Amino acid sequence: MKYNKIGKWGIEISELSLGSWLTLGNQISYDETKDIFVEAFRNGINFFDTAEVYAHGIAESILGEVLKSFRRDDIVVSTKIFWGGNGPNKKGLSKKRIFEGTLASLKRLQLNYVDIMYCHRPDPDTPLEETLYAIDYLLKNGYILYWGTSQWEKERIERANILCKEMNIMPPIVEQPIYNMFSREKVENEFKPLYTEYGMGTTIFSPLSSGLLTGKYQKEIPENSRLHKFKFIKDSLEKNGLFDKIIFEKIDKLIKLSKELGTTINRLAIAWILKNENVSSVILGVSKIQQLRDNLEAISVKDKLDSSVMEEIEKILVS
Repeated sequence: MKYNKIGKWGIEISELSLGSWLTLGNQISYDETKDIFVEAFRNGINFFDTAEVYAHGIAESILGEVLKSFRRDDIVVSTKIFWGGNGPNKKGLSKKRIFEGTLASLKRLQLNYVDIMYCHRPDPDTPLEETLYAIDYLLKNGYILYWGTSQWEKERIERANILCKEMNIMPPIVEQPIYNMFSREKVENEFKPLYTEYGMGTTIFSPLSSGLLTGKYQKEIPENSRLHKFKFIKDSLEKNGLFDKIIFEKIDKLIKLSKELGTTINRLAIAWILKNENVSSVILGVSKIQQLRDNLEAISVKDKLDSSVMEEIEKILVS
């Protein structure tokens, strides 16, 4: 396992990490969760990601129990704040929402602090300065060590960096966007100034494009799969033009290439992401321990992706 700094910052996280969206509290039991996280740690994963909204807080509570198995200084834990429930002051990035949301997350996680707190979405209804004052308070009082953004637009992240400098506040160190073979524009092009001018890193999610890049949806949607259980995921893929004949044809070509390399399409897709120097960590979402072990094999595939293989992949993706 390789450990990367997040952009220019000193903290180091494993190149593969483990998330908890749609798994903890939804798909797997506590015992299964513990086995997966222990196996992940045994294989070098030190970065675990969650959010207050995942399973309405249950994911954080389960993760908190699991994390008792590890020494705190051996792991990096992140959570995300934005959706805390229904009613006034339960959504967004006001000072009240961020403060109360973070303290509630810490209670569920049974931690004194999280390493990274993400603002889970931009909040156009709250002045950015107010959000930054709240973050500064959390930083100075030791509730969070670093902060970042998730699914923010480049212009708003740049504005946050500028304001942080003016207000003498630690700037965001990381953005958490979607990035995979079929969703590339932001990470590869739009965000370039974030890496070069502000020294930010990325912790990316949906590396397999909601399972498309496993090849299991080529003919049908299997029972017990995510697309079968969570209709909104399929609807989102269709809305973004990712559940159509052209995409499936590209996947067939990628499956063929992966076989020629002696691997599988999911390992190929993850290894391809790991080749991007601006990716600090790839967040995996797994519901079975064997699925985790399979995805971990992507690390060994990375070295097989020389310039000629990367060019061949690019031809498939842009065709």
